[in-house]
Amino acid sequence: MTLPNPLARFDIAPGQIDRVVARFYARVRANPVLGPVFAAHVTDWPGHEAKIAGFWRNAILRERSYDGNPMRVHVARPEIRPEHFAVWLGLFREVLRDELPEDIAAQWAALADRIGEGFRTGIVSMRQRPDEVPSLF
Repeated sequence: MTLPNPLARFDIAPGQIDRVVARFYARVRANPVLGPVFAAHVTDWPGHEAKIAGFWRNAILRERSYDGNPMRVHVARPEIRPEHFAVWLGLFREVLRDELPEDIAAQWAALADRIGEGFRTGIVSMRQRPDEVPSLF
């Protein structure tokens, strides 16, 4: 089985992206691990969802619909831990499978895995003391 190229463009409509993001965050709010972390920082859910939908439209459709530094935001919140990304990605994959055709879900999941792993790795690296041995996990 060939894995999807996470950098390849794929055929998805902006409305599908918006729907996936809204359904994903509904699950996040109900999740016992992620819900409290997000609730501590997100007070405007429609605004947050619009911003993140813009992030995904930028990443997938190459629109210029997102302006921000998500790595800085994640690193600045100490309650966001590296192990949260596996939970995040699991919920995201569930929504993708429920909402999209299999091939599109797989392509978006590959991209989300790449981005999520980048965030997880960045958080570990940026939070280390300079004199520590680098952690690869």
